[in-house]
Amino acid sequence: MRKKKWMALALAGALGLSALAGCGNKEKPSTTPDTGKEENQDQNQGEENQGGESNGEVVTLKWVTVGNGMPDNYEAWLAQVNPYLEEKIGVNVDMEIVPWAGWDERRSMIANSGEDFDILFTDQGRYGAEVTTGIFLELSDLLPTAAPELLEFIPEKYWTAASSKGGVYAVPTYKDSSVTNYFVWDAAVAEKYNVDYKNITDMASLYEALKTIKEGEGGSPYYMSKNGANFLAMKYDDLGTGLPALGVKYEDGSKTVFNPLEDPDLLADLKIVHQMYKDGIINGDAPQADDTNGYRNFFVAQGWSGAAKTNWGPNNGIENCEAIQYGKTYLSNSTVRGSLNGISVNSKNPEKALALLQLVNTDPQVRDWFFYGVQGDNWDYQDGKVAKLKEDPWSMAGYTQGTFFIVTPEVVSEDDPWGEVQTLNENATPSVLLGFDMDTSAVETELANCRNVMEKYKAELWTGAQDPEVLIPQIVSELEAAGYQTVLETAQEQVSSWQ
Repeated sequence: MRKKKWMALALAGALGLSALAGCGNKEKPSTTPDTGKEENQDQNQGEENQGGESNGEVVTLKWVTVGNGMPDNYEAWLAQVNPYLEEKIGVNVDMEIVPWAGWDERRSMIANSGEDFDILFTDQGRYGAEVTTGIFLELSDLLPTAAPELLEFIPEKYWTAASSKGGVYAVPTYKDSSVTNYFVWDAAVAEKYNVDYKNITDMASLYEALKTIKEGEGGSPYYMSKNGANFLAMKYDDLGTGLPALGVKYEDGSKTVFNPLEDPDLLADLKIVHQMYKDGIINGDAPQADDTNGYRNFFVAQGWSGAAKTNWGPNNGIENCEAIQYGKTYLSNSTVRGSLNGISVNSKNPEKALALLQLVNTDPQVRDWFFYGVQGDNWDYQDGKVAKLKEDPWSMAGYTQGTFFIVTPEVVSEDDPWGEVQTLNENATPSVLLGFDMDTSAVETELANCRNVMEKYKAELWTGAQDPEVLIPQIVSELEAAGYQTVLETAQEQVSSWQ
Protein backbone atom coordinates (compact mmCIF):
# COMPACT_ATOMS: atom_id res chain seq x y z
CA MET A 1 0.00 0.00 0.00
CA ARG A 2 2.78 2.46 0.94
CA LYS A 3 4.65 1.96 -2.31
CA LYS A 4 1.48 2.13 -4.42
CA LYS A 5 0.49 5.40 -2.81
CA TRP A 6 3.90 6.93 -3.34
CA MET A 7 3.97 5.77 -6.96
CA ALA A 8 0.62 7.45 -7.50
CA LEU A 9 2.02 10.64 -6.02
CA ALA A 10 5.12 10.52 -8.18
CA LEU A 11 3.00 9.84 -11.25
CA ALA A 12 0.72 12.75 -10.49
CA GLY A 13 3.74 15.01 -10.21
CA ALA A 14 5.17 13.68 -13.45
CA LEU A 15 1.91 14.20 -15.34
CA GLY A 16 1.73 17.78 -14.08
CA LEU A 17 5.34 18.43 -15.08
CA SER A 18 5.79 16.59 -18.34
CA ALA A 19 8.05 19.28 -19.71
CA LEU A 20 10.52 18.97 -16.87
CA ALA A 21 13.33 16.51 -16.36
CA GLY A 22 13.07 13.56 -13.97
CA CYS A 23 13.40 13.97 -10.19
CA GLY A 24 16.86 14.95 -9.08
CA ASN A 25 18.05 15.79 -12.60
CA LYS A 26 16.82 19.34 -12.87
CA GLU A 27 19.52 21.93 -13.44
CA LYS A 28 20.50 23.85 -10.34
CA PRO A 29 18.83 27.30 -10.28
CA SER A 30 21.14 30.23 -10.75
CA THR A 31 22.62 31.60 -7.54
CA THR A 32 23.72 34.86 -9.13
CA PRO A 33 21.39 37.48 -7.62
CA ASP A 34 20.58 39.56 -10.71
CA THR A 35 20.20 36.81 -13.31
CA GLY A 36 18.68 34.41 -10.81
CA LYS A 37 16.00 36.89 -9.86
CA GLU A 38 15.12 37.63 -13.46
CA GLU A 39 14.87 33.93 -14.28
CA ASN A 40 12.58 33.33 -11.33
CA GLN A 41 10.38 36.31 -12.17
CA ASP A 42 9.65 34.79 -15.56
CA GLN A 43 9.22 31.38 -14.02
CA ASN A 44 6.88 32.50 -11.27
CA GLN A 45 4.65 34.38 -13.68
CA GLY A 46 3.76 30.98 -15.09
CA GLU A 47 3.25 29.53 -11.64
CA GLU A 48 0.82 32.01 -10.15
CA ASN A 49 -2.08 29.58 -10.37
CA GLN A 50 -0.11 26.70 -8.82
CA GLY A 51 -1.20 27.40 -5.26
CA GLY A 52 0.31 30.88 -5.52
CA GLU A 53 -2.24 33.41 -6.80
CA SER A 54 -4.29 34.81 -3.93
CA ASN A 55 -7.41 36.08 -5.74
CA GLY A 56 -6.61 39.46 -4.12
CA GLU A 57 -6.53 38.07 -0.59
CA VAL A 58 -3.25 38.08 1.32
CA VAL A 59 -2.98 35.44 4.03
CA THR A 60 -0.52 35.39 6.93
CA LEU A 61 1.20 32.07 7.64
CA LYS A 62 2.71 31.28 11.02
CA TRP A 63 5.97 29.32 10.78
CA VAL A 64 7.45 27.99 14.02
CA THR A 65 11.07 26.88 13.96
CA VAL A 66 14.24 26.80 16.04
CA GLY A 67 17.37 28.96 16.12
CA ASN A 68 18.98 31.59 18.32
CA GLY A 69 15.73 33.35 19.11
CA MET A 70 13.98 36.21 17.35
CA PRO A 71 16.30 38.51 15.36
CA ASP A 72 16.75 42.05 16.69
CA ASN A 73 15.96 43.40 13.22
CA TYR A 74 13.00 41.09 12.61
CA GLU A 75 10.63 43.93 11.60
CA ALA A 76 13.12 45.18 9.03
CA TRP A 77 13.37 41.63 7.67
CA LEU A 78 9.57 41.37 7.38
CA ALA A 79 9.53 44.69 5.55
CA GLN A 80 11.78 43.18 2.86
CA VAL A 81 10.37 39.68 2.67
CA ASN A 82 6.62 40.12 2.96
CA PRO A 83 6.05 42.52 0.01
CA TYR A 84 7.93 40.08 -2.22
CA LEU A 85 5.98 37.07 -0.92
CA GLU A 86 2.74 39.02 -1.25
CA GLU A 87 3.43 39.83 -4.87
CA LYS A 88 4.52 36.30 -5.76
CA ILE A 89 2.06 34.10 -3.89
CA GLY A 90 -0.30 36.33 -1.87
CA VAL A 91 1.34 35.49 1.45
CA ASN A 92 2.82 37.23 4.45
CA VAL A 93 4.92 35.22 6.87
CA ASP A 94 4.97 35.42 10.67
CA MET A 95 8.06 33.63 12.03
CA GLU A 96 8.55 32.33 15.55
CA ILE A 97 12.20 31.48 16.15
CA VAL A 98 12.40 29.48 19.37
CA PRO A 99 15.77 29.46 21.19
CA TRP A 100 17.48 26.07 21.35
CA ALA A 101 17.20 25.88 25.13
CA GLY A 102 13.43 26.17 25.03
CA TRP A 103 12.76 24.15 21.90
CA ASP A 104 11.72 20.85 23.47
CA GLU A 105 9.29 22.52 25.87
CA ARG A 106 7.83 24.74 23.14
CA ARG A 107 7.41 21.79 20.79
CA SER A 108 5.60 19.75 23.43
CA MET A 109 3.27 22.66 24.11
CA ILE A 110 2.40 22.99 20.41
CA ALA A 111 1.86 19.27 19.95
CA ASN A 112 -0.25 18.80 23.08
CA SER A 113 -2.30 22.00 23.14
CA GLY A 114 -3.63 22.13 19.60
CA GLU A 115 -2.11 25.61 19.19
CA ASP A 116 -2.53 27.19 15.78
CA PHE A 117 0.36 27.19 13.33
CA ASP A 118 0.76 26.71 9.60
CA ILE A 119 4.32 25.35 9.26
CA LEU A 120 6.36 23.64 11.96
CA PHE A 121 9.97 22.47 11.80
CA THR A 122 10.45 18.86 12.84
CA ASP A 123 13.14 16.19 12.75
CA GLN A 124 13.94 12.52 13.18
CA GLY A 125 13.43 12.54 16.93
CA ARG A 126 9.89 13.95 16.74
CA TYR A 127 8.44 13.35 13.29
CA GLY A 128 7.12 9.81 13.80
CA ALA A 129 5.36 10.70 17.04
CA GLU A 130 3.86 13.83 15.50
CA VAL A 131 2.50 11.87 12.55
CA THR A 132 0.97 9.38 14.98
CA THR A 133 -0.49 12.22 17.07
CA GLY A 134 -2.06 13.65 13.93
CA ILE A 135 -0.83 17.25 14.02
CA PHE A 136 0.43 17.25 10.41
CA LEU A 137 -1.56 17.26 7.19
CA GLU A 138 -0.97 14.43 4.69
CA LEU A 139 0.39 16.16 1.58
CA SER A 140 0.21 13.61 -1.23
CA ASP A 141 -2.88 15.08 -2.89
CA LEU A 142 -1.74 18.70 -2.55
CA LEU A 143 1.87 18.51 -3.69
CA PRO A 144 1.28 17.98 -7.44
CA THR A 145 -1.03 21.01 -7.70
CA ALA A 146 0.05 23.39 -4.91
CA ALA A 147 3.81 22.88 -5.20
CA PRO A 148 4.70 21.02 -8.41
CA GLU A 149 8.14 22.62 -8.73
CA LEU A 150 8.96 21.65 -5.15
CA LEU A 151 7.80 18.09 -5.81
CA GLU A 152 10.07 17.95 -8.84
CA PHE A 153 13.07 19.67 -7.25
CA ILE A 154 13.42 17.30 -4.30
CA PRO A 155 14.47 13.83 -5.57
CA GLU A 156 11.98 11.00 -5.19
CA LYS A 157 14.22 9.11 -2.74
CA TYR A 158 13.92 11.97 -0.29
CA TRP A 159 10.14 12.02 -0.49
CA THR A 160 10.23 8.28 0.12
CA ALA A 161 12.40 8.76 3.20
CA ALA A 162 9.96 11.38 4.49
CA SER A 163 6.93 9.14 3.99
CA SER A 164 5.30 7.72 7.10
CA LYS A 165 2.26 5.52 7.64
CA GLY A 166 1.55 5.44 3.92
CA GLY A 167 1.79 9.16 3.23
CA VAL A 168 3.97 12.26 3.15
CA TYR A 169 3.46 14.48 6.19
CA ALA A 170 6.37 16.88 5.81
CA VAL A 171 8.62 18.50 3.23
CA PRO A 172 12.23 17.27 3.51
CA THR A 173 14.98 19.88 3.40
CA TYR A 174 17.15 18.95 0.44
CA LYS A 175 20.65 19.74 1.73
CA ASP A 176 23.40 17.50 3.20
CA SER A 177 20.75 14.81 3.53
CA SER A 178 23.01 11.79 3.16
CA VAL A 179 25.76 10.80 5.59
CA THR A 180 29.46 10.51 4.83
CA ASN A 181 32.28 10.08 7.35
CA TYR A 182 35.78 11.49 6.93
CA PHE A 183 39.17 10.91 8.49
CA VAL A 184 40.32 14.49 9.17
CA TRP A 185 44.06 15.14 9.37
CA ASP A 186 46.58 17.80 10.17
CA ALA A 187 48.33 17.16 6.88
CA ALA A 188 51.54 18.88 7.98
CA VAL A 189 51.97 16.47 10.91
CA ALA A 190 51.10 13.41 8.82
CA GLU A 191 53.57 14.42 6.11
CA LYS A 192 56.26 15.10 8.72
CA TYR A 193 56.24 11.36 9.51
CA ASN A 194 55.68 10.20 5.93
CA VAL A 195 52.16 8.99 6.71
CA ASP A 196 50.31 8.29 3.46
CA TYR A 197 47.09 9.68 4.94
CA LYS A 198 45.34 10.09 1.57
CA ASN A 199 45.22 6.32 1.17
CA ILE A 200 44.16 5.40 4.70
CA THR A 201 40.53 4.29 4.57
CA ASP A 202 40.33 1.45 7.12
CA MET A 203 40.84 1.14 10.86
CA ALA A 204 43.87 -1.17 10.72
CA SER A 205 45.83 1.27 8.53
CA LEU A 206 44.66 4.15 10.70
CA TYR A 207 46.08 2.46 13.79
CA GLU A 208 49.53 2.09 12.23
CA ALA A 209 49.55 5.70 11.04
CA LEU A 210 48.52 7.15 14.39
CA LYS A 211 51.01 4.92 16.19
CA THR A 212 53.77 6.43 14.03
CA ILE A 213 52.60 9.97 14.81
CA LYS A 214 52.42 9.23 18.53
CA GLU A 215 55.96 7.86 18.54
CA GLY A 216 57.17 11.08 16.91
CA GLU A 217 54.97 13.71 18.57
CA GLY A 218 54.04 12.14 21.89
CA GLY A 219 50.68 12.76 23.51
CA SER A 220 47.45 11.28 22.15
CA PRO A 221 47.09 12.07 18.44
CA TYR A 222 43.47 10.87 18.34
CA TYR A 223 41.56 13.14 20.71
CA MET A 224 38.18 11.52 21.30
CA SER A 225 35.10 12.67 23.20
CA LYS A 226 32.73 10.34 25.02
CA ASN A 227 30.86 9.73 21.75
CA GLY A 228 33.97 7.89 20.64
CA ALA A 229 34.03 5.91 17.41
CA ASN A 230 30.24 5.63 17.16
CA PHE A 231 30.65 6.32 13.44
CA LEU A 232 31.42 2.60 13.20
CA ALA A 233 27.72 1.91 13.87
CA MET A 234 26.67 4.02 10.91
CA LYS A 235 27.00 1.01 8.61
CA TYR A 236 23.59 -0.09 9.84
CA ASP A 237 20.07 1.29 9.56
CA ASP A 238 18.68 1.41 13.11
CA LEU A 239 15.06 1.43 11.87
CA GLY A 240 14.61 4.85 13.45
CA THR A 241 14.74 3.38 16.96
CA GLY A 242 17.87 5.16 18.14
CA LEU A 243 19.17 1.81 19.39
CA PRO A 244 22.61 0.97 17.94
CA ALA A 245 22.16 -2.64 19.05
CA LEU A 246 19.36 -3.06 16.50
CA GLY A 247 19.87 -2.73 12.79
CA VAL A 248 19.88 -3.90 9.21
CA LYS A 249 22.93 -3.53 6.98
CA TYR A 250 22.22 -0.76 4.49
CA GLU A 251 22.74 -3.01 1.49
CA ASP A 252 21.36 -6.29 2.85
CA GLY A 253 18.74 -7.38 0.35
CA SER A 254 17.43 -9.98 2.81
CA LYS A 255 16.60 -7.15 5.26
CA THR A 256 17.72 -9.24 8.22
CA VAL A 257 17.34 -7.47 11.56
CA PHE A 258 20.14 -8.30 13.99
CA ASN A 259 22.39 -6.92 16.72
CA PRO A 260 25.29 -5.06 15.02
CA LEU A 261 27.36 -5.50 18.19
CA GLU A 262 27.57 -9.18 17.24
CA ASP A 263 28.80 -8.42 13.71
CA PRO A 264 32.38 -9.77 13.36
CA ASP A 265 33.32 -6.78 11.19
CA LEU A 266 32.27 -4.30 13.87
CA LEU A 267 33.99 -6.31 16.57
CA ALA A 268 37.24 -6.28 14.60
CA ASP A 269 37.12 -2.48 14.34
CA LEU A 270 36.25 -2.08 18.02
CA LYS A 271 39.24 -4.23 18.96
CA ILE A 272 41.46 -1.80 17.06
CA VAL A 273 39.90 1.14 18.89
CA HIS A 274 40.57 -0.64 22.18
CA GLN A 275 44.19 -1.17 21.19
CA MET A 276 44.49 2.54 20.38
CA TYR A 277 43.15 3.35 23.83
CA LYS A 278 45.57 0.98 25.55
CA ASP A 279 48.50 2.41 23.58
CA GLY A 280 47.61 5.97 24.53
CA ILE A 281 46.81 6.93 20.94
CA ILE A 282 43.36 7.87 22.25
CA ASN A 283 43.23 10.23 25.24
CA GLY A 284 42.72 8.43 28.54
CA ASP A 285 39.81 10.64 29.63
CA ALA A 286 37.83 9.92 26.45
CA PRO A 287 34.85 8.26 28.23
CA GLN A 288 34.24 11.52 30.12
CA ALA A 289 35.53 14.06 27.59
CA ASP A 290 33.40 16.57 25.72
CA ASP A 291 33.95 18.20 22.33
CA THR A 292 35.56 21.41 23.55
CA ASN A 293 39.15 20.37 22.82
CA GLY A 294 40.89 22.78 20.46
CA TYR A 295 43.74 21.43 18.39
CA ARG A 296 43.59 17.82 17.16
CA ASN A 297 46.10 15.90 15.04
CA PHE A 298 43.29 13.68 13.83
CA PHE A 299 39.56 13.16 14.26
CA VAL A 300 36.54 11.73 12.44
CA ALA A 301 33.67 13.92 11.26
CA GLN A 302 30.51 13.73 9.19
CA GLY A 303 30.06 16.08 6.27
CA TRP A 304 31.93 16.68 3.04
CA SER A 305 35.60 17.09 2.21
CA GLY A 306 35.32 20.83 1.55
CA ALA A 307 34.49 21.35 5.22
CA ALA A 308 38.16 20.66 5.99
CA LYS A 309 39.02 24.12 4.67
CA THR A 310 35.90 26.02 5.75
CA ASN A 311 35.06 24.51 9.16
CA TRP A 312 37.09 21.61 10.52
CA GLY A 313 40.50 23.18 10.02
CA PRO A 314 39.70 26.66 11.37
CA ASN A 315 37.62 25.27 14.26
CA ASN A 316 40.33 22.83 15.36
CA GLY A 317 43.43 24.94 14.91
CA ILE A 318 44.68 23.06 11.83
CA GLU A 319 46.25 25.25 9.18
CA ASN A 320 46.61 22.53 6.55
CA CYS A 321 43.54 20.36 7.06
CA GLU A 322 42.67 17.43 4.79
CA ALA A 323 39.63 15.13 4.88
CA ILE A 324 39.63 11.62 3.38
CA GLN A 325 36.36 9.74 2.99
CA TYR A 326 35.86 6.70 5.20
CA GLY A 327 33.28 4.21 3.98
CA LYS A 328 30.38 4.84 1.63
CA THR A 329 27.84 7.63 1.53
CA TYR A 330 24.46 6.38 2.72
CA LEU A 331 20.93 7.67 2.47
CA SER A 332 18.32 6.61 5.03
CA ASN A 333 15.17 7.81 6.70
CA SER A 334 17.27 9.16 9.56
CA THR A 335 19.63 11.16 7.35
CA VAL A 336 16.75 12.81 5.47
CA ARG A 337 14.59 13.40 8.53
CA GLY A 338 17.18 15.59 10.19
CA SER A 339 15.26 18.56 8.77
CA LEU A 340 11.59 18.57 7.79
CA ASN A 341 8.74 21.07 7.73
CA GLY A 342 5.20 19.88 8.34
CA ILE A 343 1.94 21.71 7.70
CA SER A 344 -0.72 21.79 10.39
CA VAL A 345 -3.72 19.57 9.86
CA ASN A 346 -5.74 22.58 11.05
CA SER A 347 -4.12 25.13 8.73
CA LYS A 348 -6.72 27.23 6.92
CA ASN A 349 -4.30 27.73 4.02
CA PRO A 350 -2.34 24.52 3.38
CA GLU A 351 -1.96 25.28 -0.32
CA LYS A 352 -0.40 28.63 0.54
CA ALA A 353 1.89 26.98 3.07
CA LEU A 354 3.15 24.61 0.39
CA ALA A 355 3.53 27.52 -2.04
CA LEU A 356 5.70 29.29 0.54
CA LEU A 357 7.88 26.22 1.07
CA GLN A 358 8.19 25.91 -2.70
CA LEU A 359 9.36 29.52 -3.01
CA VAL A 360 11.91 29.13 -0.19
CA ASN A 361 13.32 26.11 -2.01
CA THR A 362 13.32 27.47 -5.56
CA ASP A 363 13.67 31.27 -5.51
CA PRO A 364 17.28 32.41 -4.77
CA GLN A 365 16.22 35.87 -3.57
CA VAL A 366 13.78 34.45 -0.99
CA ARG A 367 16.27 31.79 0.01
CA ASP A 368 18.98 34.40 0.64
CA TRP A 369 16.69 36.47 2.85
CA PHE A 370 15.80 33.49 5.01
CA PHE A 371 19.38 32.22 5.13
CA TYR A 372 21.32 35.48 5.63
CA GLY A 373 18.82 37.98 7.10
CA VAL A 374 18.19 41.64 6.27
CA GLN A 375 19.74 42.74 3.01
CA GLY A 376 21.72 45.92 3.58
CA ASP A 377 22.07 45.20 7.29
CA ASN A 378 23.17 41.60 7.78
CA TRP A 379 24.45 41.17 4.22
CA ASP A 380 24.42 42.47 0.67
CA TYR A 381 25.31 41.31 -2.82
CA GLN A 382 28.86 41.96 -4.03
CA ASP A 383 30.03 40.85 -7.47
CA GLY A 384 27.40 38.16 -7.68
CA LYS A 385 28.09 36.79 -4.18
CA VAL A 386 27.05 37.61 -0.62
CA ALA A 387 29.17 39.82 1.62
CA LYS A 388 28.43 39.65 5.34
CA LEU A 389 28.00 43.08 6.95
CA LYS A 390 27.80 41.85 10.56
CA GLU A 391 29.93 39.43 12.50
CA ASP A 392 27.00 38.17 14.56
CA PRO A 393 25.25 35.31 12.79
CA TRP A 394 21.65 35.62 11.61
CA SER A 395 19.54 33.91 14.26
CA MET A 396 17.35 31.84 11.94
CA ALA A 397 18.94 28.38 11.56
CA GLY A 398 19.51 27.97 7.82
CA TYR A 399 19.32 24.18 7.82
CA THR A 400 15.71 24.27 9.03
CA GLN A 401 14.32 26.35 6.17
CA GLY A 402 15.02 24.92 2.73
CA THR A 403 17.60 23.67 0.31
CA PHE A 404 21.22 24.79 0.47
CA PHE A 405 21.72 24.39 -3.26
CA ILE A 406 20.33 27.79 -4.33
CA VAL A 407 21.85 29.83 -1.49
CA THR A 408 24.11 32.49 -3.01
CA PRO A 409 27.72 31.76 -1.97
CA GLU A 410 29.63 34.18 0.23
CA VAL A 411 32.51 36.17 -1.21
CA VAL A 412 34.89 34.25 1.06
CA SER A 413 33.75 30.86 -0.25
CA GLU A 414 34.30 28.92 -3.44
CA ASP A 415 31.90 29.50 -6.32
CA ASP A 416 29.91 26.32 -5.69
CA PRO A 417 30.33 25.47 -2.00
CA TRP A 418 27.45 22.97 -2.00
CA GLY A 419 28.27 21.22 -5.28
CA GLU A 420 30.15 18.42 -3.53
CA VAL A 421 27.24 17.89 -1.13
CA GLN A 422 24.77 17.61 -3.99
CA THR A 423 27.02 15.10 -5.72
CA LEU A 424 27.27 13.03 -2.52
CA ASN A 425 23.48 13.07 -2.22
CA GLU A 426 22.97 12.01 -5.82
CA ASN A 427 25.44 9.13 -5.55
CA ALA A 428 24.49 7.97 -2.05
CA THR A 429 23.63 4.31 -1.51
CA PRO A 430 20.03 4.14 -0.27
CA SER A 431 19.16 1.93 2.67
CA VAL A 432 17.11 -1.14 1.87
CA LEU A 433 14.70 0.22 4.50
CA LEU A 434 14.22 3.63 2.87
CA GLY A 435 10.65 4.63 3.67
CA PHE A 436 10.11 1.96 6.32
CA ASP A 437 8.64 3.13 9.62
CA MET A 438 8.75 0.78 12.58
CA ASP A 439 5.67 0.85 14.80
CA THR A 440 7.20 0.67 18.27
CA SER A 441 3.96 1.08 20.22
CA ALA A 442 3.87 -2.57 21.34
CA VAL A 443 7.50 -2.57 22.53
CA GLU A 444 8.02 0.91 23.94
CA THR A 445 8.87 -0.41 27.41
CA GLU A 446 11.37 -2.99 26.13
CA LEU A 447 12.88 -0.45 23.73
CA ALA A 448 13.32 2.12 26.50
CA ASN A 449 14.97 -0.50 28.71
CA CYS A 450 17.36 -1.47 25.92
CA ARG A 451 18.26 2.16 25.28
CA ASN A 452 19.08 2.51 28.96
CA VAL A 453 21.46 -0.46 28.74
CA MET A 454 23.28 1.09 25.77
CA GLU A 455 23.40 4.47 27.47
CA LYS A 456 25.10 2.82 30.44
CA TYR A 457 27.92 1.32 28.37
CA LYS A 458 28.21 3.40 25.20
CA ALA A 459 31.10 5.65 26.29
CA GLU A 460 33.35 2.75 27.32
CA LEU A 461 32.36 0.77 24.22
CA TRP A 462 32.94 3.45 21.57
CA THR A 463 36.09 4.97 23.11
CA GLY A 464 37.83 1.61 23.48
CA ALA A 465 38.16 2.01 27.24
CA GLN A 466 37.00 -1.58 27.73
CA ASP A 467 37.85 -4.75 25.84
CA PRO A 468 34.91 -5.29 23.43
CA GLU A 469 35.35 -9.07 23.62
CA VAL A 470 34.51 -8.80 27.32
CA LEU A 471 32.14 -5.84 27.27
CA ILE A 472 29.88 -6.83 24.37
CA PRO A 473 28.78 -10.18 25.90
CA GLN A 474 27.91 -8.26 29.06
CA ILE A 475 25.88 -5.73 27.07
CA VAL A 476 24.11 -8.49 25.13
CA SER A 477 23.21 -10.28 28.37
CA GLU A 478 21.69 -7.14 29.86
CA LEU A 479 19.87 -6.38 26.61
CA GLU A 480 18.27 -9.81 26.68
CA ALA A 481 17.12 -9.22 30.25
CA ALA A 482 15.67 -5.88 29.15
CA GLY A 483 13.44 -7.51 26.52
CA TYR A 484 15.69 -7.19 23.47
CA GLN A 485 14.45 -10.39 21.83
CA THR A 486 10.89 -9.07 21.79
CA VAL A 487 12.05 -5.88 20.11
CA LEU A 488 14.09 -7.83 17.56
CA GLU A 489 11.25 -10.20 16.68
CA THR A 490 8.77 -7.34 16.38
CA ALA A 491 11.12 -5.43 14.11
CA GLN A 492 11.80 -8.42 11.88
CA GLU A 493 8.10 -9.23 11.57
CA GLN A 494 7.32 -5.68 10.45
CA VAL A 495 10.26 -5.50 8.06
CA SER A 496 9.36 -8.86 6.51
CA SER A 497 5.75 -7.78 5.92
CA TRP A 498 6.80 -4.40 4.51
CA GLN A 499 7.06 -4.80 0.77
